[in-house]
Amino acid sequence: MTTTLQSEPGEAPLIADDLALDMLNTEAGIGDSQRDSWHDADAVLAWLGRCGIDAGTDAKSVSADFLCDATALRAIARDLITLRKQGERGDPAPLNRYLEALASTPVLEWKETQPQLARRGAGASPERALGILAESVAALLAEGEFSLVRQCEHPECVLWFYDRTKSHRRRWCSMALCGNRHKAAEFRKRTKLAA
Repeated sequence: MTTTLQSEPGEAPLIADDLALDMLNTEAGIGDSQRDSWHDADAVLAWLGRCGIDAGTDAKSVSADFLCDATALRAIARDLITLRKQGERGDPAPLNRYLEALASTPVLEWKETQPQLARRGAGASPERALGILAESVAALLAEGEFSLVRQCEHPECVLWFYDRTKSHRRRWCSMALCGNRHKAAEFRKRTKLAA
């Protein structure tokens, strides 16, 4: 997934370098400044679209439970990722409920001269879209290097990211967001001490 800071006001930035962690970042902030960019079904569908996930529908035709299901998945993911980061065991059963939407069947495809066995699932749907998110969480939990799963070091930021840098020394959710704020604060501190 491509990292991008381009987002409209109120949209969560896609900066985590991991779909599961970007999902956690749709709810951010501390205390009174906490915000949830998934404020309605349309916002969830828009976020899924930004991530390249086709829910196959629009907000008018999704079930009333879609927003509740999406935010419940995010809470399950946050709990499991936090437990995994702490080296503790979590219960996968709630996540597996979402993974069931990804049921697929084997199909034989014949491309050019070579047949290939592939898997085909049901068409795009809100349930399948949440299943894709659940799969990203399961993949992170099972295959991720959790020493590289981090939260931003800025004291006022709670955003998560996967450190895919070559040196594995990434400290900020984004240099443009928190890294520059930290540098500016350090500069002000040094200037005040020198005066």
